[in-house]
Amino acid sequence: MTATAADIRAKDRIPTEFAPYWDALRRPGVNRMRAAARRVLGFDPVPHEDTVRDFAHGCYDADPTAEAFVDEVYLGRSVNEGRGMLDRAVEHGVDAVPDAPASMVRLFEESERDPEWLDRERLEVGAHVFRRLGPSAFSFAGATTLLAYTENSIVKPLSLTGAYAGDTALNRFMETARFWIDSTEPGGLEPAGQGRATAIRVRIMHVFVRRRLLKHPEWNPEDWGVPISQSEMTIPLLSSSLVTGFGLKTIGHRTTLAEIDAMMHLWRYIGHIMGVQPRHFPANIREGIQLSNMYMLKRAYRAGDDGRELVESYPRAFTPKAGTPWRKRIREELNYRAQLGYTRFFLPPGFYGRYEMPRPWPWALHPLLQFPANFAASTLARHNRAVADGLDRYQRRRRESWWRNEMGDRQSRFQAAESFRR
Repeated sequence: MTATAADIRAKDRIPTEFAPYWDALRRPGVNRMRAAARRVLGFDPVPHEDTVRDFAHGCYDADPTAEAFVDEVYLGRSVNEGRGMLDRAVEHGVDAVPDAPASMVRLFEESERDPEWLDRERLEVGAHVFRRLGPSAFSFAGATTLLAYTENSIVKPLSLTGAYAGDTALNRFMETARFWIDSTEPGGLEPAGQGRATAIRVRIMHVFVRRRLLKHPEWNPEDWGVPISQSEMTIPLLSSSLVTGFGLKTIGHRTTLAEIDAMMHLWRYIGHIMGVQPRHFPANIREGIQLSNMYMLKRAYRAGDDGRELVESYPRAFTPKAGTPWRKRIREELNYRAQLGYTRFFLPPGFYGRYEMPRPWPWALHPLLQFPANFAASTLARHNRAVADGLDRYQRRRRESWWRNEMGDRQSRFQAAESFRR
């Protein structure tokens, strides 16, 4: 009998691949790092044990609200009917769906209800700051995500569905970039906004992937929890905000602590629409740093060949396509080398060297060469509203141009894979 997400969640277990975290805390080097951080930062860089265990237990938490909708409509009626109802609801509101089932009403009420912690002003600031980072935010996130490809809980859903592996890697990454763009455009998270619509579609897609993986013989809930768990979905939200905000300081973006905090608020809200309601979400930068460090310390490095395939597929996904017109070919050549530069610049040398990656030099210097322009633009924008507004418009155009150079007029689908590769 196949276990359901609810069955697994009820047992409130800790995945066995979480054990490396407690092993890491006993290493002398980690103890030295914690002591140094306490002196410099004034706090322990890892979270309290209760928070760690909340996160570990959350690896068995799924999304019962979205699952109930899928059960009642997609599986109880038909996939086509479910898809049609969802499309109508995200475009016109759930009230526009005749006889909308109760599970659908609950889904939209939950995603549209403002959580008590929401601050609309911080939300707007967070979106403005994320836009100001331009396509660099996408390239940084794509490169640093490779660090998580050592973990089965992350790698198995992507590998088995074919997402981010082989020839599909570019399309899947660009779909994610489309989501980043749509979610942070002005009005993107309003009830009729494209970002909100995409977030709900991704939420339903996750249900299908989770259901299929729980039945797959290669998925091991004892070791990894449920696929796309509440805890695992928390980490990309931090990566898109906290980690990106600090990481891009190295190439000249003068993102303040208040702005990074606002980006964390933004991505927490985007997660809320997507059904990410973990047992614990960092309330501030300090807690975000602690949870991020905990995640890095818990890595088990057991993803093997599946992880290797994902890591090595990423930079090669941007390789220029044969037969493209020469103008587009030039843009593709430049973008490919830029992505190589970001990947090598932001990944630890030892990590990059463990894989068969394209030769990155001299392109690894490309991110650093942006420092003067980024620093100057950030400084001027900080002191002049007109410059800030102009920079916002410029970066929005750059993001859209960057996306369309790779995808043209193709539309992102945000649908679950119909079958697994094996």
